Amino acid sequence: MINKLNLIKSIGQFDSVTTAINLGKLTLVFAENARGKTTLAAVMRSLSTGEPVPIDERRRLGATQPPEVVIECGGGTSPACFKNGAWSRKCSDVLVFDDNFIDQNVYSGMEVAAEHRQNLHELILGATGVTLARNVDDLAAEIRTHNNELRNKANAIPASDRHGLAVDDFCGLAVRVDIDNAIHDAERRLAAFQNAQAVKSTPEFTTLSLPIVDVANIKLILSRTVADLDKSAADAVAAHFAELGDGAEAWVGRGMRYVDTPKGVANDCPFCSQPLVNSEIFDHYRAYFGEAYRDLQSQLAAANDQVLRLLSGDALAGFERQVQTALQRRHAWAPFTAVPDVQIDNTAIASAWQAVRDAILETISAKRADPLTAVTMSAEVLAKIDAFETVTNEVKAASDAFVAGNDAIKRVKESVKGGTTAVAEIELKRLRATKARHAPTNTDLCTSYLDEKRAKESAEAQKAAAQAALDTHRRTVFPNYQTAINTYLGKLGAGFTLERIESQPTGGRPSCVYSLVINGYHVPVGPTSAPTSTQTFKTTLSAGDRSTLALAFFLAALELDPNRASRVIVLDDPMSSLDKHRRLATIQEIRTLLPTVAQVIILSHDEYFLFDTYDRVAPRNAQGTVVDTSCLSVARAPSGSIIEEWNIESEKMGRHDKRHALLIEFESGSGGDPLKVAQSIRPHLEHYLRAACPDKFKHGEMLREFRNRARTAMQNGTPFMTSERFKEFNDLVEFSNDFHHNTNPAADTAIINAAELRQYVKRTLAFVSV
Repeated sequence: MINKLNLIKSIGQFDSVTTAINLGKLTLVFAENARGKTTLAAVMRSLSTGEPVPIDERRRLGATQPPEVVIECGGGTSPACFKNGAWSRKCSDVLVFDDNFIDQNVYSGMEVAAEHRQNLHELILGATGVTLARNVDDLAAEIRTHNNELRNKANAIPASDRHGLAVDDFCGLAVRVDIDNAIHDAERRLAAFQNAQAVKSTPEFTTLSLPIVDVANIKLILSRTVADLDKSAADAVAAHFAELGDGAEAWVGRGMRYVDTPKGVANDCPFCSQPLVNSEIFDHYRAYFGEAYRDLQSQLAAANDQVLRLLSGDALAGFERQVQTALQRRHAWAPFTAVPDVQIDNTAIASAWQAVRDAILETISAKRADPLTAVTMSAEVLAKIDAFETVTNEVKAASDAFVAGNDAIKRVKESVKGGTTAVAEIELKRLRATKARHAPTNTDLCTSYLDEKRAKESAEAQKAAAQAALDTHRRTVFPNYQTAINTYLGKLGAGFTLERIESQPTGGRPSCVYSLVINGYHVPVGPTSAPTSTQTFKTTLSAGDRSTLALAFFLAALELDPNRASRVIVLDDPMSSLDKHRRLATIQEIRTLLPTVAQVIILSHDEYFLFDTYDRVAPRNAQGTVVDTSCLSVARAPSGSIIEEWNIESEKMGRHDKRHALLIEFESGSGGDPLKVAQSIRPHLEHYLRAACPDKFKHGEMLREFRNRARTAMQNGTPFMTSERFKEFNDLVEFSNDFHHNTNPAADTAIINAAELRQYVKRTLAFVSV
């Protein structure tokens, strides 16, 4: 809906016009000829299509500022603004019926030449056919120029950006928001095809892990002692070891393995062959190096060996080779699929590895040297164990990330089983071309090329696709429109219909032939020239008939428009060139139209037509008050025109006063046009009765309906006027009916007796004076 015309600047008669007038569902605009009415229609048409030409070609003569328009309308939160030759947005729901519509879509004229058959009689609806047919016609003489322009514009698009695509294919590429990711994926697919053998032979990722040292078990072993040795024996042995010096315990321990004689049996010392029977220290040795000692030393030795094995240099080298393999596979798979960018610090791992190994071995060694003392790991050793556990967890996380990529790797392996390198290359080139296509520079170049191409295609008659599209459109849609058109022709009192509308392929552009049916006679309209003295379109249709045909086309198109409810209908002088007797029919169609669309805007230089439209069409509430209706006037200004509110009620009252003066002037013998005087009697009575009997003469009713209600009331015994007064009223109406088209089709040629008329005028003035 168009809500406000905020600004119209440097266009036609409008220098710089600002308004704050709210437009209603029904908006009536009165403008004298040459005041800017047609300019307003052109602005509305430009707003609908977004094309600047209707405004640019009406740039105000002598204006120092470029055209500018601000219109509040539906379809956006901000106004639609025309500035610097372009609209900020368009309102495509606006449909304009004006001379331009007739010229572009109907081409009514005195003769039906080839051009007229291609335009006037083609029912092109929406944006389907009119653009094709009209552009072909307008540009038929410029085909060679367009071909040259197309070549120039095609050459302007860099071949390197097109990546082997033809210009048409390149410019037709749709924008993709994911283009960078799509290109990256396509590069990987191509790389996979190009290296299919490597893809097939390269293994997937395997699990990485660092050795797990049973620290808890080592801690348990370190806490153990030789529990069955008494303190005095242990002290004695310890003192003796101290006297012997470093390595004494190990040295003695090895010697004790050679003493197999049970305690109390004489034997010689394995070191000096001296008798040991009476040796007290030997008895202590037997206790010290007993079964518990040997078991503890065995566990310490096993723990020591386990640490040496798990954390050996070879094991570290093996792990580093696993890491190297994983990194090599990551490098190998990276060109073909997404692989985790995992970093493994072998130096940090080796450092933690060696540090924890040395710390644990050193702790075990200390325990082995003093098995009687329970040992706990120092904070430094525990920190090294924690550090090793940290790198172990990091390695596990890296391993999990690698292994998680195996599903994608399997898909890559599967993909190379089907497809070809050539197909992958084509896909990649197309994607790269797509990205280049929508770069700012190429967007402009392609827009220019495609515009030129569309103009050329519209201008080329031999384009089979355009011909087929138009023929298909006619075959599927036109029959419904023929029915609708004839319906409206009947409502508008055209006196003729259309029949046998058929499409006809021609060498120039699609055309159609049809027949006018007038008084039962067929008047063919087709490519064959009619012989002299034969009835033709020129001789059978008046200017009013041709305008009526155009209005029927417009209304029929609107009736079948699926978006009708959202349409804003702009009618520029719909009564222009129409015969007077079609005024009421036109108003009735507008009244029928109004509830079915979003808005109706009527521009006219005929204030009386607007008065009648206001009376018969304007919506009213339950109290009879006009609602949702705006009335504007394009008025003269010192320089050009302005737009202001129009008090239509006041203007209507002024018309009644003029009518009253006309009747008095004629009754007094001062002259006046007898036909106008005769035609003024009925509306003068109607205006009087509306004011005198507001409860009986309802809004929107005709005088005939009021008269019928008065007659019925009198017959029912509940009269609201005397029988004498009703008879006088009835006589006056009967007389005046002869001078109105809706009651007498020959009203314009009715014979008027001046003396008789003067008597009826006198009686009328007497009737309204009571």
